[in-house]
Amino acid sequence: MQKSTQKINKFLLALCLAGNSVGAMADPWAQSQQFETKGEYAAAAGLIEPFLHSGKEKEFAFLRYGWLNYLQGRYDSSIKSYNTALQLNPQSIDARLGISLPLLAQQRWQDTARHLQKILAVSPWDYTAHVRLLIVEEGLQKWDVLARHAEALNQHYPSDATVLVYLARAHAWLGQKDKAAQAYQQVLVRIPNHVEASRYLQ
Repeated sequence: MQKSTQKINKFLLALCLAGNSVGAMADPWAQSQQFETKGEYAAAAGLIEPFLHSGKEKEFAFLRYGWLNYLQGRYDSSIKSYNTALQLNPQSIDARLGISLPLLAQQRWQDTARHLQKILAVSPWDYTAHVRLLIVEEGLQKWDVLARHAEALNQHYPSDATVLVYLARAHAWLGQKDKAAQAYQQVLVRIPNHVEASRYLQ
């Protein structure tokens, strides 16, 4: 009798697990994530499209759709999706950070800076916004501005190597070789064998 009960319990447990597995497979959000993991971005975006029209996840759907379009190199469609998310929630830092990605890819430096500055107006030391602004300053070849910005940012994120890389680049372009070398040496302390820093210091 006890063995029969154990068999029944195992059978019921197997059914529950199978049901959970089927449920996960039927979840379009989970399927979309799986497609993204495989690099199948168009398929991942296709599963999100029905949620763009209605439902409580509409804002998130536009954020995710923007991201997936960005991954496909469909930058204008990505910007459009992120802008729609921003219209749904004007306070969204996520949407503005999202917009900055396709804008950076298109080297639309001034438009990128405008969105990033709006983030910094409400979140003054947002790391991601600042790093992307460093990219803008490099793209515009504003080496003095980049050096001052990276130096200030380094005070808030002293363990971060990325900020130091931009600081080193700025000093290098300004012809300040000693300062560039010092910054790259700090990079190597944080990331040993960092390729760019190692090459500069050879």
